[in-house]
Amino acid sequence: MGISQILLWLNLVLVSVLLFFGANWLFYYFMGKKSATIITEEEFKAGMRRAQIIDVREKNEFDAGHILGARNVPYTLFADSMGGIRKDIPIYLYDNTKTLSVRAANKLRKQGYTNIFILKTGYSEWSGKTKKKKML
Repeated sequence: MGISQILLWLNLVLVSVLLFFGANWLFYYFMGKKSATIITEEEFKAGMRRAQIIDVREKNEFDAGHILGARNVPYTLFADSMGGIRKDIPIYLYDNTKTLSVRAANKLRKQGYTNIFILKTGYSEWSGKTKKKKML
């Protein structure tokens, strides 16, 4: 196998990887649009007093720091915990990157929830008030 064939294969692998990530991004973009309204941090802050703020990250991430007033419903336990989420109050979801929030919003939508919002930038870029669990 010559150097040109190796370069061709490497280029094919690179293009395949880029196509995969592009398709994945498009899937979550359209799934998010279908299941929830993506809102900015300012919109999130403006409406959070009248909403259920749900952090879908795992407990250890939540304990390390979360948006003040949020409750933790990890995505891994989300299907079993949805009964504790009210349908008559807006739902504000967040995680670090929106991926888990989009999945959670889709599950909620399928169960008849309608007033669902996702923090656009996720917790990783949140500049508002936070709370951290004190570690002993």
